[in-house]
Amino acid sequence: MSHAKYLFLVPRRSFVYLVFIAVIFLSSCSARKKTVKLRPANPAGSPTVAPAISNSQASDNNKAIQKEKKDAIAAYVPYTSLTYIDRFKSIAIKEMNLYGIPASITLAQGLFESGSGNSELAKIANNHFGIKCNSEWKGKSYYKDDDNVNDCFRVYDNPEDSYRDHSEFLKRKRYAALFELDKNDYVGWANGLKAAGYATNPNYPQLLINLILKYNLDQYDRPEGEIAKIKREDRVLTQINQNIATAVKDSLVQTTPVDKLYTVKTGDTLYNISKRFGLTVDDLKALNNMADNSIKIGQKLVIAK
Repeated sequence: MSHAKYLFLVPRRSFVYLVFIAVIFLSSCSARKKTVKLRPANPAGSPTVAPAISNSQASDNNKAIQKEKKDAIAAYVPYTSLTYIDRFKSIAIKEMNLYGIPASITLAQGLFESGSGNSELAKIANNHFGIKCNSEWKGKSYYKDDDNVNDCFRVYDNPEDSYRDHSEFLKRKRYAALFELDKNDYVGWANGLKAAGYATNPNYPQLLINLILKYNLDQYDRPEGEIAKIKREDRVLTQINQNIATAVKDSLVQTTPVDKLYTVKTGDTLYNISKRFGLTVDDLKALNNMADNSIKIGQKLVIAK
């Protein structure tokens, strides 16, 4: 389909040409700028850029999150797979209609990643998809051993925010081709997620497909007409292009020399960090492209030009 052209992404038949251009561009960039290698992608495909924190820091942080959410934790009622589906099917359908991700895929991932909503991350952090922190994440964090000791996971105010962030998380270059699939093509999405690096488990596509078939989740998927598909692709691919531009901007922190970075610790505020390094708060925010004063333990801040 060639109904639209984009700066970073275009539909399938221009994809090979775009990859060729991208390789040339990245090669020229690497010749000019030394980069810092990231650790391998986590199972949800998000590179972990924050360094590991101490066990005591992780424990203090998690206790604070648990205290903050103690009422919700106390009122928690375990899900079965069927009650989980019934609770979140309308949210998955809404996300499908907005972005084109099959509702069956979203529900299957939620069931699998969260243990039908009963995992520690789901109960305490409202994180139903195991999405980790990265340089883009400005919210609260919860630490658990996963690929690494004290891996940082995102904390959400409610499960609905987790579902929305799952959709937003997929709106990046590596998953762009999936949004050109029909929004009821759950087989294509299951295989495409694995091919794009969402999960390291070689059986991940079949695990999702088995859940979809077992619980008849494809009943929530909806086909779309050609015109509707074109409009959706245009809208989502445009948003993905905007995310790519933002990621390039955020990568400045990742390529900053270590001696010009500071790792946020317990008790830190932007004010005391800025004073420590002879900066104003506004200077510190400008160096890190920050829109507000929110920081989190383990976050890297640029503290010098």
